[in-house]
Amino acid sequence: MKIMDFLNKNAINADLKSTRKKEIIKELANLLVKAGEIKKPDELVKILMARETLGSTGIGQGIGIPHGKSPNVKKLTAAFGLSKEGVDFESLDGEPTRIFFLLVAPEESAGPHLKALARISHLLKDKYFRDVLVKATDENEIVRIIKSEDSKKG
Repeated sequence: MKIMDFLNKNAINADLKSTRKKEIIKELANLLVKAGEIKKPDELVKILMARETLGSTGIGQGIGIPHGKSPNVKKLTAAFGLSKEGVDFESLDGEPTRIFFLLVAPEESAGPHLKALARISHLLKDKYFRDVLVKATDENEIVRIIKSEDSKKG
């Protein structure tokens, strides 16, 4: 599975403006609306915030992967955003979060959802990849960086 198999190119933002966890999640959900992947962003935000109460999806090293399952999506889909300043996402290491993947799957979709989380986590373990991503200046550059890394790591 490649990240570009589920990351919508039209749901990428190289400069997220929000400064709080819930607002970041809203901003990412709205990217999926703009890309035509979802119709009810408020419902998705509720689902994702409920997931956050179980434990932060800020996994550390500047990475946040808010994720959940929704009855309102037909297929696994993702949005991506960068925060230049970093956001307090209640990460495990207490560091500001700058790289965000929002992942949403249909309710009955356990396998693909878990594979996608594993794929994202695997790629983001690479410090060089994280550093290059954070320096990206626009959405096209982000797509190029992710495609390049995706092709290297099977």
